[in-house]
Amino acid sequence: MKNFITTYCHISGDTCSLNGKVLATLDTSSEDGWLKQLYRYSRQTYPKFYKMDMLSQIGYLASGFIKSNHVTELSEYADDEIALVFANRFSSAESDIRFQKSYQEQKAPSPAMFVYTLPNIVMGEIAIANKWYGENMFAVLPKFDADWYVNYSQILLQADAKAVLGGWINISEEKPEAFVFLVEAAESGVEFSTDNLHSLSGID
Repeated sequence: MKNFITTYCHISGDTCSLNGKVLATLDTSSEDGWLKQLYRYSRQTYPKFYKMDMLSQIGYLASGFIKSNHVTELSEYADDEIALVFANRFSSAESDIRFQKSYQEQKAPSPAMFVYTLPNIVMGEIAIANKWYGENMFAVLPKFDADWYVNYSQILLQADAKAVLGGWINISEEKPEAFVFLVEAAESGVEFSTDNLHSLSGID
């Protein structure tokens, strides 16, 4: 059975879509920020969301929308059969800047902020929230590299992983950008190839 991209989610600064269908758009009249609006739209109950940095929030939300579209299928995997493969360009820059600012203003480091000064914490948040404890990899790349995702994911899928949740997540100037996708052996979907992944990503 071939590996297919069975679900994918995009989150930009004002739109969230699942499999190309718009789920929600930014309500500019709301007092809530965009990610908080999405959290409420998702109807998830996870109080820790409010303590996360923006990188973790957007990863949590995108993976949640994918999970909601595949509840039955994902529940059939063992907790160590779902691998996580993520990357971005700006690492944890948004949290690094906030941490540095808090240190300068308060003259003492904030442990709550410090924990998010590593970009791979987003995978930890996703893993804990969903109880997915398979292999994981986070890379900082100069740009979105579909070939890297395909090659690395295929290695994991040929080993012990039955599914891979991949993601390209950036926070730049407090503006979110996310493309998260699920790959698994299936009978239908979008064939998991470099060209198809690059096309679905919409990233130049």
